[in-house]
Amino acid sequence: MITANRSLRTLQLTALGLGLCACFNAWAQQAPSGEQVVNALEKQNGVTVGERRNHIVGVCVSGSFVGNKDAQAYSKSPLFSGDSIPTVGRMSLAGGNPKAPDTAKSPRGMALEFRLPENKIHHFTMLNVPVFGAATPATFYEAVLAATPDAATGKPDPEKIKAFRAGHPDVAPLGEYMAAHNPPASYATSDYFGIHTFKFTNQKNQITLVKWQFVPQAGVALLTDAEMTSKPPRFLDEDLMARTATGPVKWDMMLTIGLAGDEELNPTVYWPKDRKIMKAGVLTITKAYAQKGADCEKINFDPLVMSDGVAPTADPVLNFRSAAYASSFARRLTNQ
Repeated sequence: MITANRSLRTLQLTALGLGLCACFNAWAQQAPSGEQVVNALEKQNGVTVGERRNHIVGVCVSGSFVGNKDAQAYSKSPLFSGDSIPTVGRMSLAGGNPKAPDTAKSPRGMALEFRLPENKIHHFTMLNVPVFGAATPATFYEAVLAATPDAATGKPDPEKIKAFRAGHPDVAPLGEYMAAHNPPASYATSDYFGIHTFKFTNQKNQITLVKWQFVPQAGVALLTDAEMTSKPPRFLDEDLMARTATGPVKWDMMLTIGLAGDEELNPTVYWPKDRKIMKAGVLTITKAYAQKGADCEKINFDPLVMSDGVAPTADPVLNFRSAAYASSFARRLTNQ
């Protein structure tokens, strides 16, 4: 587990490399802790004892992943051995409100734990959007504060949200994407993105910047405007359970190969569209089941749990997520 202190040390090294050391200490002092962010999420959504503070609504899945050996040219991770790797995961709805409807115009999540040989594990924690909604942990924290319901009205203050957006242009790319795309019609007909840039290392210790996307073999299908108002409030879990009861659901892992100079620290920035893309594996989900008391409920899908051959960049949001996930996980374990 990478601690908040280690994350800050990583960020400081990045700032030094960019010649921004003078600005870093001031930024670091303003950066929220994982505890602060989880506290803010609790204030925004309330607390459901023993449950996740974000992505509270979800369903467990299990199946396998078979990596493409061609990806070994970039990574020595056992993910790409070509062997079938047992996989446990969770599909979820963003947010900490357990009553949020499945038609909500918010991101969907796919979190996976690959159970590798020698009792090792590797996590992918993805969203069905290609960019994140904040370039720094501070922006994410301030977004939660801005969207927290007012005590008098029980609703977020539109003026606070407007002022936040005006002062944080890094939230615009996600906002534009969400405005142009309805939510998926099914967890099975949504693609999922790794969001961040990662580093692959091969047997020759060559490092390559990569991004990945899981593309549904059934094709991407979104809710129509009519379905947005007619669908029942809770249909995603039941839909996936029904689909897997009749046969497996599959996604192709598509790997985008980066070049020197491609953005690696800011998850709100798109890469150029002309980058090489290759198929790096196939995820097969054979079962979906209620999360309460099930395997996925007990997992902290920390995105920094990685196998040899895959490493994080110094992206501040990616490195910060570990501390926030740990705080939420600890509260769940102690039934807070």
